[in-house]
Amino acid sequence: MQPRLNPDEAAPEAMQAVRALASYVARCGLEPRLIKLVEMRASQINGCAFCLDMHSRDARRLGESEQRLYLLDAWRESPLYSAQERAALAWTEALTRIAETRAPDTDYAALREQFPEAEIVKLSLLIATINALNRLAIGFRAVHPA
Repeated sequence: MQPRLNPDEAAPEAMQAVRALASYVARCGLEPRLIKLVEMRASQINGCAFCLDMHSRDARRLGESEQRLYLLDAWRESPLYSAQERAALAWTEALTRIAETRAPDTDYAALREQFPEAEIVKLSLLIATINALNRLAIGFRAVHPA
């Protein structure tokens, strides 16, 4: 697969804005390993190999277990994820597949049980950001390192 273009070269100010948003969500106060699980789950759904490679490496650096990373796609069937992580992952799936799910009330209710409102906003912004980054990486055919 060949990259289509380098967005940093084609539109540096636009990519600087995207990086600023990504930087904010990375340090917004959400637990760093939760951030990586959310980024990986959205990237799995979207099929973004570039982002999966990057965020799985980051997750391992943060101490995430290989087993939890391997089972992330089947998190609903595994006891390895906390109630808070489950709520965040369900919300990730709901917002990533928004055209299909319409963000169900049941997923939002589970989220409200686990997170204060400010963190729900931050989590939702994180999900929106990784989905935007997935679309850029997939659309421009970003290639992960070998």
